[in-house]
Amino acid sequence: METTKLLIVGAGPGGYVAAIRAGQLGVPTVLVEAADVGGTCLNIGCIPSKALIHAADEFHKLAQYAAGSPLGISAQSPAINLATTVGWKDDIVKKLTGGVAALLKKNGVQLVQGQAHIVDGKTVDVALAGGKTQRIVCEHLLLATGSEPVALPFMPFGGPVISSTEALSPSKLPGRLAVVGAGYIGLELGMAYRKLGVEVDIIEAQDRILPAYDAALSRPVLASLKRLGVGLYLSTAVQGMSDDGKALRVRDKQDKVTDLPADQVLVAVGRRPRTVGYGLESLMLDMNGSALRIDDQCATSMRNVWAIGDLTGEPMLAHRAMAQGEMVAEIIAGHRRRYAPAAVPAVCFTDPEIATAGLAPQEAQAAGLDCLDAMFPFAANGRAMTLESADGFVRVVARRDNHLIVGWQAVGRGVSELAAAFSQSLEMGATLEDVAGTIHAHPSLGEAVQEAALRALGHALHV
Repeated sequence: METTKLLIVGAGPGGYVAAIRAGQLGVPTVLVEAADVGGTCLNIGCIPSKALIHAADEFHKLAQYAAGSPLGISAQSPAINLATTVGWKDDIVKKLTGGVAALLKKNGVQLVQGQAHIVDGKTVDVALAGGKTQRIVCEHLLLATGSEPVALPFMPFGGPVISSTEALSPSKLPGRLAVVGAGYIGLELGMAYRKLGVEVDIIEAQDRILPAYDAALSRPVLASLKRLGVGLYLSTAVQGMSDDGKALRVRDKQDKVTDLPADQVLVAVGRRPRTVGYGLESLMLDMNGSALRIDDQCATSMRNVWAIGDLTGEPMLAHRAMAQGEMVAEIIAGHRRRYAPAAVPAVCFTDPEIATAGLAPQEAQAAGLDCLDAMFPFAANGRAMTLESADGFVRVVARRDNHLIVGWQAVGRGVSELAAAFSQSLEMGATLEDVAGTIHAHPSLGEAVQEAALRALGHALHV
């Protein structure tokens, strides 16, 4: 039996950041992880998906150059070695997870590899390799077990039915891929596979893609899907695999049943908190639907038991988990903290990208705020034109009375890098005048941020 002040279950972004920060503050910490450090994000999510998306973009670009280009660039018969691509992606993951492991060691965190089983709020048994069990007793228990893909009950994962995990490490590319779900995961991977030469169909139960985003943001992505030749089946329900297992059976809103040929079916209908398989039910904690209920310090209903990240529900974002993990570590070390960000930015790495922070116009209205909004198109931005990506825009939402900015949205190539400016302006309580009066570098996509604020004030310069 071992004792420690802080025991963390789960070494994903939230768990490992909490452990590192606790170590920096001198809190004796044990971190338990059944798989590799880094969790879903580093190993089978955020990082490998962006690597695959980048490789697909580069290959697709070369394929387009084979037919000539306005830039004067030409290429002949581009090819891709999938094993090399996957190996490159895996090397990035290994470097990052190795770096996390080194940081944990540097800060005195004890990493225990094994499957955790919660005995009570102070005790966890860890099943180690070789059949041994280690009992760890703690003063504080931090749960950071993350989330897992949701399977369709009538079409479980296995065989041709895959989750994002399998889609990110393909041994070979399918001829045809059916993607169930037109949210950010389905579209990111569906577009990447299409750019690698796979025939892709996307099936969505709702009447438009990216239903979590407003229609203006999803419109350029829809246009890109059509240019790529992706098959779109909206307002369509999945019925299951065909009798021969070689097609996905779907039903549209007119009750017409169609079999879509598919070598693989990627189910991307969402993720759910990982609450099963490690004895969590023994704590009888208060729940918020399928997630653990927490307060503004990430405390659960049991004293000195904390929870962070995807386990606590939406938004299921790695950077949210990181911020929560850092905060909990500081609270345990005696600091006064609470989790109350002005906004949590979100990025959808489709083509083009979408970045948001704060309230969209309709959300501000629903919240009872009297707001104005203004949009600046990338068609009027020189840098966007030189990147051959003039689709999209930046939009700002601000209160009408005092011009306090309450939200930002953008869609376009590379707008993920604008998310930092969006969230920073919201956190600092910036007004339209603050952003409009800030000199932005030229030529850059960031100029569209300034111009959106100028337009909201009634004097945009370039539109």
